[in-house]
Amino acid sequence: MGSGQAVAVFGAYGHTGRFVVAELVARGFVPVLSGRDADRLKALADETGQEARTASVDAPDSLDRALAGAAAVINCAGPFASTTAPVIETALRSGVPYLDVAAELEANIDTFTHFADRAREAGAVIVPAMAFFGGLGDLLTTAAMGDWTRADEAHIAYGLSSWHPTAGTRLSGAVSRQRRGERRMRFTNGQWEYRADAPPALEWRFPEPMGLRPVIGEFTMADVVTVPSHLSIPDVTTYMTVEAVRDVASPDTPAPAPADAQGRSDQTFLVDAVVRSGGAERRAVARGQDIYAVTAPLVVEALDRVLTGRTRTVGVAAAGAIFDAPGFLRALSPHVTLDLLP
Repeated sequence: MGSGQAVAVFGAYGHTGRFVVAELVARGFVPVLSGRDADRLKALADETGQEARTASVDAPDSLDRALAGAAAVINCAGPFASTTAPVIETALRSGVPYLDVAAELEANIDTFTHFADRAREAGAVIVPAMAFFGGLGDLLTTAAMGDWTRADEAHIAYGLSSWHPTAGTRLSGAVSRQRRGERRMRFTNGQWEYRADAPPALEWRFPEPMGLRPVIGEFTMADVVTVPSHLSIPDVTTYMTVEAVRDVASPDTPAPAPADAQGRSDQTFLVDAVVRSGGAERRAVARGQDIYAVTAPLVVEALDRVLTGRTRTVGVAAAGAIFDAPGFLRALSPHVTLDLLP
């Protein structure tokens, strides 16, 4: 448990940030609420009884004050293309671990590219994409690999019952599209490839009872950044159920609405991670509710493991590289139901 340690949460008043704050409190940590919107911070502070510190990525001194006395920082503020580098710089100055919940491909690539050497030399811990997209898929793929040292390909299929995007998701998506000029990205033959054609419409056989479903192939998510960063797999592909793609693409889809006492929506998910080597195949499957809400136990479990020294490396590290993947996934119960299948 957190034993009263203070943890700065940048973007605490956002949809995912609020789940993270609640999970920190439940685990015995003391969240320090931070972000640039003073009014929203004050409202959240009044609601939760936690300290609030206004900070902006454009004012390094304000970020230094926000992290003062904190044991670590969790960045929940998108678009992450704007926030990751300034908050990481502050964490490095402050000498504290940094974790984020970024799903933006470019932001995660930038983190590995620009901070890997500095963080490793400093013995610092930076864990990007420690969320539903990125962290969970990476942990599942790592667990499925088991004792394999390499595989030919990895496939991560997302079966979402629906996808009601938050305002942050929409904004982050728009920033990513601007950065890549409407092109899409895929990881093949050990490198990134930009394509202008439409992604393929395919079918994926999920474990029962979901079964065979239409999906959009090469629907590239953060897992495609994290997995090749530490696993020897030259082809990594992610897939998304067609219904979820339609939801997130439509400007008329409303934001997620709470459906239980925890504030979770009624969205359900199944993540199917398959690795193949030669003629052999291994699989790890996770099931749960609300992709935004489940990010909170993911990133807070990661935080707890970092602060208690249950890590395997330093520097910029994906979830499966720095943590014991099967043990981490088992610790997520009851938030996630896990199956490791032959």
